[in-house]
Amino acid sequence: MTTAPVGRTVVVRVPATSANLGPGFDTLGLALSVYDELVVTALPEGGLEIELEGEGSADVPRDASHLVVRSIAYAFEAVGRRMPGLRLRARNVIPHGRGLGSSGAAVVSGLLAAKGLLEGDVELGPETLLRLATELEGHPDNVAPALFGGLTIAWMDEDGPQHKKLLVHRGVSPLVFVPDFTMSTSVARSLQPLQVPREDAVFNVSRSALLIAALMQSPELLLAATGDRLHQDYRAQAMPETDKLVRALRAAGFAAVVSGAGPSVLVLADGPGKRLEAAELAERATTVHWEPLMLAVDFKGGTVKEYAEGST
Repeated sequence: MTTAPVGRTVVVRVPATSANLGPGFDTLGLALSVYDELVVTALPEGGLEIELEGEGSADVPRDASHLVVRSIAYAFEAVGRRMPGLRLRARNVIPHGRGLGSSGAAVVSGLLAAKGLLEGDVELGPETLLRLATELEGHPDNVAPALFGGLTIAWMDEDGPQHKKLLVHRGVSPLVFVPDFTMSTSVARSLQPLQVPREDAVFNVSRSALLIAALMQSPELLLAATGDRLHQDYRAQAMPETDKLVRALRAAGFAAVVSGAGPSVLVLADGPGKRLEAAELAERATTVHWEPLMLAVDFKGGTVKEYAEGST
């Protein structure tokens, strides 16, 4: 029942994610170039110091209930090691409650911090990290791209959560529109029916298959490939401005979808120039202000390294 050496410090960086991508409900996820960063130091047992800045810093707890701290504790318990005291310095950039995987990023951040603190004692490999992250988050579609980067397909089988990482065509240019209002994932999920018509299920199967091809080799097919009948229409009543923007963008030829559970909107443009056109349209489409984030696909996923002077 050893614990991490007192004074060991690790630096963690985890990307935002967008899940579903239209038809790939609870299956597809994409890592995006917006990052939460934290520095974690092992203290004598019982100590806990938390410094926060950035997104959600005014509302996030500064005690053992903090999601990153809970995730570190979960990892230590899972491998039979005592939890050390912690000094946590976090800089949050991923918007909270906007459908960009902020809770999944917090879970992955904690697990990667634990991986770094346990280095040389216990190895937390990719399969273990994905399993622990899924147990904490509930499903793997956000945590898989946060861990591994790129485009991920995630699924569950008798052996637990699984994933496949795929490379995205260099012509795919993500754009996210972030509003100043939030959406509860649990509320969004509660609006969906338990059963859907057969033709809707077939529709989504075909679009999900097409979406893989579009993202990997044929970006010109992204508009058709991002069609969905399983979740977005059912959630529209709770996010009317999001629905209005998605419909306006798609009518103009842009592959727009609800990002995760919303309310942000993800556009998968087939070239950087198209994003400027989409941003101009968004200014006119609704009465809500949308902050446009011109992003790249993150291909690396979450990282952890030993602290070096000058690291953040």
